Amino acid sequence: MDDVRQRIARIVEDNDVVLFMKGTRFFPQCGFSGRAVAILEHLEVPFRDVDVLQDPELREGIKAFSDWPTIPQLYVKGEFVGGSDIMMEMFEAGELQSLLGQAGITSAD
Repeated sequence: MDDVRQRIARIVEDNDVVLFMKGTRFFPQCGFSGRAVAILEHLEVPFRDVDVLQDPELREGIKAFSDWPTIPQLYVKGEFVGGSDIMMEMFEAGELQSLLGQAGITSAD
C-alpha cells in the first residue's frame, strides 16, 4: 500500500488540479464522475484525470489516502476538496471558483 500511497502523493503534488474518477474526462464511467468533469470543464480549468478503474490498488488506495469513501475525488494544489456533491455545492455557491482563484488556477484560455 505504501507504493500506491507514494504514487498518489506524486500525482497530487505534480498537478495543480487532479480528479480521481471512474473513467476518463472523455468517457466518464459513472454519473458522479461525469458531473465532476462537467463542472471543471465549465470553469475551463486545466486538470489531470486519473481513471481508478484501470488499477484496483489505486481505486482502494485513493480512498485511504483521502479518508473519503467515494470516487470521484478532487484535489487542488495538493489539498483534498471533496467529491462530486461537494464540488456541485461549492460551484453553485461560487466557492469552487474562489478556491481555484485563490490557488492561482485560471482557465485554460
